[in-house]
Amino acid sequence: MAKVKNNIVTQGLSGMLGGQLVFRQTSRGTVVGVAPSEPSGPPTAGQLAQRERFQQAVIYAKGRSQDPAVQAEYGDTAKAQDISVYNVLLRDFMQAPNITAVDLDQYTGQVGELIVVTANDDHAVKAVTVKIENSDSSLVEQGAAQQQADPNRWHYLTTATNASLAGDKITVTATDNPGHNATKTSTL
Repeated sequence: MAKVKNNIVTQGLSGMLGGQLVFRQTSRGTVVGVAPSEPSGPPTAGQLAQRERFQQAVIYAKGRSQDPAVQAEYGDTAKAQDISVYNVLLRDFMQAPNITAVDLDQYTGQVGELIVVTANDDHAVKAVTVKIENSDSSLVEQGAAQQQADPNRWHYLTTATNASLAGDKITVTATDNPGHNATKTSTL
């Protein structure tokens, strides 16, 4: 990508030029791009849903970006990526957390056994919960996992005895700052 500094022709320019180029101002200076093409028809249901979701993200980011605590939490990420806190919040809203692994190797149905969850997010996973159900959907136990020194690793220690594991379901839910959830269910 080419960079031009102190260009008196494009400095401060914004808007469309000749129906082909679009100029806009960002924290990094003047950016030029190709003008968007005309839509080929009415928006699809998926496009309308995405527009609604993006509107919600804008409302979330605008409302939270002025909070000093949020500025402090997201400031380092914004600075490292050379974008505004608003843009980090917008991206955080648009991307739900991801559960990459659930390690059940140590779980045999006894009290005090470890279930290890690996979950990540573009900013941070704020909570992980574990729910264990028998094959008939009756609840064995559920609770919050504890975050470890590695912010993507969470440990859950079991609190109840589970006599029969056959067909049991273990559901892990990870939640991020905007309140979006990712769920992963494993059947024993």
